[in-house]
Amino acid sequence: MSTIGIIGAGAIGAAFARALSRQGIELVIANSRGPQTLASLVEELGPTARAGTREEAAAQPIVLIAVNWSKLPTALGGLPDFGGRIVIDANNSIEAPLFKAVDLNGRMSSEVFAEWVPGARVVKAFNHLPARFLESDPAAEGGRRVLFLSGDDADAKAQVAALIEQLGFFGIDLGELSIGARLTQFPGGPLPLQNLVKFA
Repeated sequence: MSTIGIIGAGAIGAAFARALSRQGIELVIANSRGPQTLASLVEELGPTARAGTREEAAAQPIVLIAVNWSKLPTALGGLPDFGGRIVIDANNSIEAPLFKAVDLNGRMSSEVFAEWVPGARVVKAFNHLPARFLESDPAAEGGRRVLFLSGDDADAKAQVAALIEQLGFFGIDLGELSIGARLTQFPGGPLPLQNLVKFA
């Protein structure tokens, strides 16, 4: 598996980093405050993790982005065209700590998000469960915890599905973004917070 980039070191970004590190997958994680502020997290994650700039994280073949919705334009602004690289949209159009919905005028959050990552092959994933489920053992309940994914590029989805599998989860492809992203977006979709387990 290639090095994974992560932009956003909050609850979801850090949980995803822990899941990667558990499987020995190399990662570069970035936040808005600079690599030096991630020293303790990187030390916890171990030798496969390093802190970097957002440009370094964005340059990886697969990049997960998990940033507070209102901060996404700034976090992604000025980055080079993604040139066909895979970007995992792990965001929800809400504002913590009150989890108030952002008015997107009827548009899907992934549709808006895609405009901020020009040239990216967007896959919606890792957004429907709280961070504690992403960083804990996916087999803890006797099966494999389910993660949903959706996207418009079959190869990009296949690569993210392989990553989900490598992390020990059970991936379910919900189809194109126009369908799957609507099912998993929070608020509005029926699937967020559904902690489902696939048994053999």
